[in-house]
Amino acid sequence: MKNIRYHVILALLIISLISSIMLSSSPISLICNISSGCETVHYSDYNYTFGIQNSHYGVVIFSLLVLLLFSYLINPTQNKKALINLAIIGGSLVALYFLYIQHFVIEAYCRYCLIVDASVIICLILILPELKKGFSSLKIKNEENIATGG
Repeated sequence: MKNIRYHVILALLIISLISSIMLSSSPISLICNISSGCETVHYSDYNYTFGIQNSHYGVVIFSLLVLLLFSYLINPTQNKKALINLAIIGGSLVALYFLYIQHFVIEAYCRYCLIVDASVIICLILILPELKKGFSSLKIKNEENIATGG
């Protein structure tokens, strides 16, 4: 089940990468119709962070994550898995923030942004059993240290 989980995560990250590439490289009028919320989101002040379009960050981050996940699937290590899981947790927090902005502040939705946000949140749901297992092992080690006085 573990390998299947990370294969699904890889597929979701590739979908997010493709969506980010589309948002970065295509004129918004070509990929979204005028009546959709894409243009509203795209031309809002929230489309940029530190002067760089958010989709450009997505291209870089998802490219790195896809490469890291390929590396993990070929040669799994705990460090790679921890880095992937940490990136997914951080990405989920960012996705929730962007969903909040689209819903409550801009009051419009970009379908490609929603694909990216939903994909990252689904990745978080997929790694929850791994996180739970990790916290359980930390709890057991902590209890062992307390019992041995270490």
